[in-house]
Amino acid sequence: MIRRCDRATLATLHPDSDGWPYGSLVLTACAHDSSPILLISDLAEHTQAIAADDRVSLLFDNVAGLDDPLTGARVTVMGTARRSADPADRARYLARHPSAAGYADFADFNFYRVAVIRAHLVAGFGEIHWIGSDALLFDTQGSAALGEAEADIVAHMNRDHADAIDLYARNLLGLDGDGWRLTGVDPEGADLRLGGRVARVGFDKPVADAEGARAELVRLVKRARARNEA
Repeated sequence: MIRRCDRATLATLHPDSDGWPYGSLVLTACAHDSSPILLISDLAEHTQAIAADDRVSLLFDNVAGLDDPLTGARVTVMGTARRSADPADRARYLARHPSAAGYADFADFNFYRVAVIRAHLVAGFGEIHWIGSDALLFDTQGSAALGEAEADIVAHMNRDHADAIDLYARNLLGLDGDGWRLTGVDPEGADLRLGGRVARVGFDKPVADAEGARAELVRLVKRARARNEA
């Protein structure tokens, strides 16, 4: 759910209101281990709150379109928000949110990564669980090569295999529209975007490098074509 969503409700502790919780909408991306990444302005109320107390919560939900939203899944991620100068965080965020390139280099904007402590998952009626960071985050040890190759993989797919990406969206995810683009590849799957819509296809098994990602992307194309023929 964290990987699939491109926005969340951010809760901070506002210093100018005697520590009352302050909620705001933020756009999100995530690192290869699924740690949330934010791009926020120093002038924003939530950023000033983080400067005073870096404890935050992020609510991600999967309830859009449901007749009864409370039957849908949602997860609250708790952690600490710290500025990030990691080029990979920047690259993944801007790939997820291309329009952010227009202000990402403003002096008052900075990237932040949330160091996850634990999360609270509501997956449905009676399916409520606290999840520790060890269980929530993906262990990226051994998959550094994938991070190094990600930009090339994404560029290659968008340039040479645009038809395959549309097949992912249409035949595997049931989504309409042409011109879907890949925005990221991580050990567990690939992210797609078309205009204001985002989607995700998961891999059958985690990948650690470009060859592993290629094998999974090819497998997904074969599966999508088989469904089309059926």
